[in-house]
Amino acid sequence: RCGNANLCSLVPDLQLKLGYECLPPEKLARLTEVAHLVSEIANLVPDAHQPYVGVSAFAHKAGLHVAAVLKHEMSYQHIDPALVGNRTRVVVSELSGKGNIVYKAEELGLSHLLQGDLARELAQRIKEMESRGYQFEGAEASFELLLRRAHKDYQAPFEVLDFSVAVDGRQPLALNGSGLTSRATVKVRVAGEELLMAGEGNGPVNALDSALRKALNHFYPSLAAVHLTDYKVRILDEAAGTGAWVRVLIQSSDGAEEWTTVGASENIIEASWTALTDSLEYWLVQRREQ
Repeated sequence: RCGNANLCSLVPDLQLKLGYECLPPEKLARLTEVAHLVSEIANLVPDAHQPYVGVSAFAHKAGLHVAAVLKHEMSYQHIDPALVGNRTRVVVSELSGKGNIVYKAEELGLSHLLQGDLARELAQRIKEMESRGYQFEGAEASFELLLRRAHKDYQAPFEVLDFSVAVDGRQPLALNGSGLTSRATVKVRVAGEELLMAGEGNGPVNALDSALRKALNHFYPSLAAVHLTDYKVRILDEAAGTGAWVRVLIQSSDGAEEWTTVGASENIIEASWTALTDSLEYWLVQRREQ
């Protein structure tokens, strides 16, 4: 059934492994770009683990692997990723060692923050956080904030002093959920000035997002460009029922870039709040340094 052959795997196999010339090298180097473009046109999520062109095709997470890659990049890779337009990627996870932290810090241009034994301390802290449900593999914005916050000179663009959320229900509930109203209040401090704002939404997280944005827009009007594009909740221990730990991933965009943040807790609102505040803090930090 040759019609079903995946050319993104077949072409590099033939050319790079067996020596058959299928494409000029400069066109083969655009293979990853083309694969992602086709997925976009077909409205499909690119397979992260697809050979050659997936974002995880040349990813490394174990500390031993990363240490070897830092010394000689080809020691754990079957080809040079650039030949197919991909790149080496180091993942921060519970398997990470000091080398992972150093590599990611250099990749982010933040290696100057790793003073003393901070890289080793961060690796240990990440192991502890991932044992509680966090996962930084798909939430590099949260990892960057973790790295920045570990430095003694870091100043957050805002500080949340307190927040509250309430859900009011009217019986009987409508089938579309319109019988429930969520209200939230958020108090923040920016440059010594405090502000309390309230917001409403179609759920607790939406209400908190509304209240937080109202408060921060007073200080950072450009924050209006940021919007949530995806919200995922994963139950980590289904056997625990409603008391299970959950992981929340929030993907945000300002129209030009996208980033993902993570939160984890036994309380879904707390996990969502962590991911939400990280998302806005990350964007403000990026803007501050531009």
